[in-house]
Amino acid sequence: MKFQKKHVIAAALTLALGAAVYVNWQFTSNNSTGVKELGAASYVNATACATADEAKQTSAVSKEQQSYFAAERTKRQSTQDKVLDEAKEIFDLDGADESEISEAQKNVEKIIKSFTVQDGIESIIKAKGFSDCICIISDEGVSVIVPENELNDSSALVIDDAVVSHYDVALDKISIVGA
Repeated sequence: MKFQKKHVIAAALTLALGAAVYVNWQFTSNNSTGVKELGAASYVNATACATADEAKQTSAVSKEQQSYFAAERTKRQSTQDKVLDEAKEIFDLDGADESEISEAQKNVEKIIKSFTVQDGIESIIKAKGFSDCICIISDEGVSVIVPENELNDSSALVIDDAVVSHYDVALDKISIVGA
């Protein structure tokens, strides 16, 4: 009797283990059929299947984007340099009163903080996989400009996370623009 009981228990356990393996296999195979996962990485070589004309068009777009980003950085830098020069002139004036010097000092501190925050946000966004970006902080909020061909379903989440981690701003005050 004991001998039969052991065989029945062993058969039941083997059957239960087989059923568990089958159910696990079914759930894992159904999950990978086109369902997008947030944060899932995918590596794609876009030019591997592209024709020569498509590759030229892609590289031309990226050159245009590179010149756009360079021009915007130059424009932003010249504006910030202008404000810093004006503040320096006030510091160098012998007859400047205390309120002008205080205001100039506040402007310089604001611009230096803005430099630091913008640079930090841009560095994080580039580290997250974007080829280039520009971050602009204003009184209305934060605008982030990235290459349009790199915008996808999860890019807004990545950019929002990078901005919020370096700057205290509400999510509805973050603007993401493709260039």
